[in-house]
Amino acid sequence: MNKTCLITGVGPGTGSALVRRFARDGYAVAMLARNEERLNGLAAELDNAHAFVCDVSDAAALTETFNAVRAALGAPGVIVHNAVGAERGTYMEIDPEGLRRSFEINTMALLHLARLATPDMLDAGSGAIICTGNTSAYRGRSAFAGFAPSKAAQRILLESIAREAGPKGIHAAYIAIDAVIDVPWTRKAFSDRPDEFFCQPADIAEECFRIAHQPRSAWSAESVIRPYGETW
Repeated sequence: MNKTCLITGVGPGTGSALVRRFARDGYAVAMLARNEERLNGLAAELDNAHAFVCDVSDAAALTETFNAVRAALGAPGVIVHNAVGAERGTYMEIDPEGLRRSFEINTMALLHLARLATPDMLDAGSGAIICTGNTSAYRGRSAFAGFAPSKAAQRILLESIAREAGPKGIHAAYIAIDAVIDVPWTRKAFSDRPDEFFCQPADIAEECFRIAHQPRSAWSAESVIRPYGETW
């Protein structure tokens, strides 16, 4: 597998933890996000982490950025689509354009990334396309009408990719996070909850890394992460 990893949605929680985990194993990590300051901070901290400012909802910009990553670091052997778009509210409350943008970030960006990355992966005879999601991909709760449809479509799209690309050596897997991730704003919002209520970004990253390196005889198609304190 080519040791270049492209990660979208590099924020202060899961995204940054993913960068650190893959960089620790010697990957050249392409970090994609809109926040240039955050990306430059990580790039300064980690020798093999590289900043690429990009709005993944913009198909042309995503293609241009992917080509820049490929030219600078080599063809990605691992893609982790961690970027997420959400429009909170019931079906009567949401802005339909917000749902459209959620589809562009969550679903369409995954499609574009898979189409861009798989030719090189096929040439290499290996590769992994990992998508981080959540349980909105499996159920539509009332206040998630602007979010759940795009996550369900994302999961099904990845399954379609897996059925086509899997027999050709490309591992496509969905990792659903049924948890509140431990970042500063969630700690503040759930200040009355014990530590075990929160899912640690480093642990999520470890699971993503494990899935990306499974042997072909025992690939996971889906993985659900859930802290033992989570009610489900």
